[in-house]
Amino acid sequence: MSNQAPLQANKKGVLPFIKRRLGNWMLRHQLPFNFAIHMVGIPVAVAGIPLLFLYEWYWGAGALFVGYLLQFIGHQVEGNDVGEWAAIKKMLGMKYVGISPRWNPEDPNRL
Repeated sequence: MSNQAPLQANKKGVLPFIKRRLGNWMLRHQLPFNFAIHMVGIPVAVAGIPLLFLYEWYWGAGALFVGYLLQFIGHQVEGNDVGEWAAIKKMLGMKYVGISPRWNPEDPNRL
């Protein structure tokens, strides 16, 4: 017999983590233009990774560049920092705009 207590519901599991991340992502991409341009830019950038190894390197580099450029344009229109750049700024203790002030005027650094 085991002396272990029964398993309890854990709010730190994979599914709650994914739900939190998706919720935060949706907060940062509320403008329809930004959301739509990400639906193009993300797959292009992701496709650039295998292209680096399967074809001439410049196809992969070009896909990564275009994919991130599209996402950058979307965030400029939305009015917040690109996710990776916001994370770097946060780690360095710099001010960043996590959620566009138009959606969260009280605290744009919330995320």
